[in-house]
Amino acid sequence: MSGYPFKATSRCLAEAAPGALSFFCQGCDMPHTIQTGEGPGPRWSYDGNAEAPTFSPSVLCQYGWSDGERVCHSFITGGHIQYLGDSTHHLAGKTIELPNWEEAWARW
Repeated sequence: MSGYPFKATSRCLAEAAPGALSFFCQGCDMPHTIQTGEGPGPRWSYDGNAEAPTFSPSVLCQYGWSDGERVCHSFITGGHIQYLGDSTHHLAGKTIELPNWEEAWARW
């Protein structure tokens, strides 16, 4: 991970900056980062369980890609990602375990 801002902090999480936690999304095949704790901008609550985290509220990522607009909407609960039906990728409507950060990062 040399040269990138991510530092693995557990099996399934990495820290991009203080208070910025990332998990690897297999639906988008990329990391998603959310802000926790105090500070400006949107913030998520975090239960502090780095091995099986729960964040609230839902995580909504919207971004443009070469093939058009994409949406990834999920709940992260007890170390699982529950992808909601408005997600535009192949995992919409499915629940999976948060992937291993190091393994997912190595494939990315």
